[in-house]
Formats: sequence, C-alpha cells, structure tokens
Amino acid sequence: MREPAREREVDDVETLKALADPLRLAILGVLTRHGRDARSVKQVAAELGESPSKLYRHVRQLEKVGLIAVAGTRLVSGIVESRYVAAQRSLRLSRAILQGTPGEQPEALDTLLAALDATRAELRDHFLAGRIDLGAPRDGSAGLPTALGHFTLRVSPERYLRLTGQLWALLDELAGEGDCPDEHAVDITLFSLLYAAVPPRLPDDPPTAPPQLPDDRSAAPPGPAGP
Repeated sequence: MREPAREREVDDVETLKALADPLRLAILGVLTRHGRDARSVKQVAAELGESPSKLYRHVRQLEKVGLIAVAGTRLVSGIVESRYVAAQRSLRLSRAILQGTPGEQPEALDTLLAALDATRAELRDHFLAGRIDLGAPRDGSAGLPTALGHFTLRVSPERYLRLTGQLWALLDELAGEGDCPDEHAVDITLFSLLYAAVPPRLPDDPPTAPPQLPDDRSAAPPGPAGP
C-alpha cells in the first residue's frame, strides 16, 4: 500500500467541487483519521451515523478526483467490497484558485463554507457523545479545555501580517507532527479562519486607496502549508 502524501495542493475546480460538500468532507475526515487502516463504505457510514447507500456516490466522487484510493477488496456475501484510504494527510487550496475579483465568489468559497458546516457537525457529534468538555477551565485543572474565540478587531496591515504569520507557524508545526502513540493521547481539531475585510464605505465617502502593506514582510511570511 502506498504511503499517503503529506499534503496535496488543490488547484483545480473539479477537486474543489468534490470538496464543497460537508458529507464528502466528513468521509474524507474519517479516512484521514484512520491513516493506513483501510475502511469500507459500511464502516465509514457507521462512524458517521449514515446509511451506506447515502455514501456510495460521494465516495465515487472523492475517488474520481484522487482524494481517496482503493487499498484492497474482499468478497462479502458474494459481493466485492472495496476498502479505502485517504490519499493525503492534509489539504491546502492554492493561492491561484482562491483569487477572485472583489465581490465575486471564487469556486473555493463553497469549499470553505462546506468545511465550516462539517466542523460544526463534528463538534456537535463529539459534544453529544460526551467526548469534549466546553466548560473545562483554561488551566486544565478539571479536564481538557476548549479554546473558543470569535471577535472583530481593527488592526494595522502590519499587525495583521504578524498574526497570520504566527497562525501559519502553528499550523505548520501541527502538520509536521505524527500521531502520538501515548495511550492517553487525545484527538484534537483545529479549524482556523482569520481574514481581513476592508471597512465598509458610505455612499458619500470619498474614494480611498487600498491598505498599503509594508515593504519588508519578512516578519510574517506565509507558511508553506498555507494557501
């Protein structure tokens, strides 16, 4: 069995369309978590609480664009059953496919929104199953805490670049780690979304130039795992 690629850069619309669905992202997430331990559609469906018949077409679409691969087959009650693995450990969207005219939707937007929906569903399932404690204290004195934050703040372009650099550094650090073999290890999920929006203008406001970025951006280079 081939080792999954460490990372795949998504730079085509067909793959984006395959990713722009919360259920397909959930299927891919299950297979990614299991690594080289191939899973059948029935096994994936059981983990997701879905019927296998609902998953087959989504699995075919993921296989078509190479996001998952058949790792083996076996005969079950006279029917050939395929077992699948994820073809990569992580994904990133290319800068080229993320770019678009302001006010227009790039094809990647549906994928980002699907990822939000999939993360929401996964959080809900874990919470209802008693696997996470949203109220644990930050110091970890009574369970593992959950880091939650949602706010809007106006900052300078320089500060924004420093923030994105720090975030990419954390994402790169985690992407480079393997699974911890300790028996007390836990599964973590980090979903990051940091973006800068140009302040809204009133109809009578004079035109303004776009924010100027500093000439020296070495303090916050985009990480190699970023889009």
